[in-house]
Amino acid sequence: MSSPTGRERKLLSNLREDNWWISPMLVLFGLLSFIVYSTWAAWQGEYFWWSGVVNAEGFGGYLSPFYSPPIFIKEGMAGIPPISHALLGTWPEWLNWLPGYSPAWLILVFPLSFRFTCYYYRKAYYRAFTFTPPACAVGGIPQKDYKGETGILLFQNLHRYALYFAIIFIFILSYDAVMSFFRNGEFGIGVGSIVLLINPLLLGAYTFGCHSFRHLVGGRMDCFSCSHGGEHAHNRWKIITSLNRRHQMFAWLSLVWVGFSDVYVRLVSMGVITDFNTWG
Repeated sequence: MSSPTGRERKLLSNLREDNWWISPMLVLFGLLSFIVYSTWAAWQGEYFWWSGVVNAEGFGGYLSPFYSPPIFIKEGMAGIPPISHALLGTWPEWLNWLPGYSPAWLILVFPLSFRFTCYYYRKAYYRAFTFTPPACAVGGIPQKDYKGETGILLFQNLHRYALYFAIIFIFILSYDAVMSFFRNGEFGIGVGSIVLLINPLLLGAYTFGCHSFRHLVGGRMDCFSCSHGGEHAHNRWKIITSLNRRHQMFAWLSLVWVGFSDVYVRLVSMGVITDFNTWG
């Protein structure tokens, strides 16, 4: 009797002898943890900035990456930057429907859209959340017809456009990292400066190792040997491939670190922990 096909195989049926379930379980736990925390953090609308100087008006300070750039700022909230740091000024009334008067809701949609449509993350959450399938050679949720990423899943094709926003945010967060070495205009260095400096480095390694970016840098060619200038394009493609080989690693490192960066800035801003720095 022939073995059942992927569509006929029962859910979780397999002949594997390894602990295949550990990977999707860890992915489920990791992504759910980040989703819960980032939603809670975005809801707060406060304690996302610190400088240690009362009524500071000079440049510098620690800004959570969840709230960068601060497009609007709701005055009167605790742990927020001076209104002069807001790109468009005070919080407008027409945005009062957003929970917590939080500018994070206006920002997170862009980097999260890049991660949500990322080729690696798609594989990861399809396996962990929808069991389609949960692992190689393991039965997934039975489907009558496999339709792939069609219908509502067509939005996954936005990944190549979300890439451009992700690159912009790397420059924004790099600026924040530089500003973290200043407090009210005075140069110095603190633990938070290092935390915020590592953040865009990991995000850059993840973003610039993206499959779409590699295709873009490679001249959008399907055949290097068939195209004029293919050799140079292939050399550029190989450079990005060195990051792409570690795409999964940087995807998780950057995700964890951006969450940790918010936690650190928040705890320092709330006075729960002390930032060791040269400002005194």
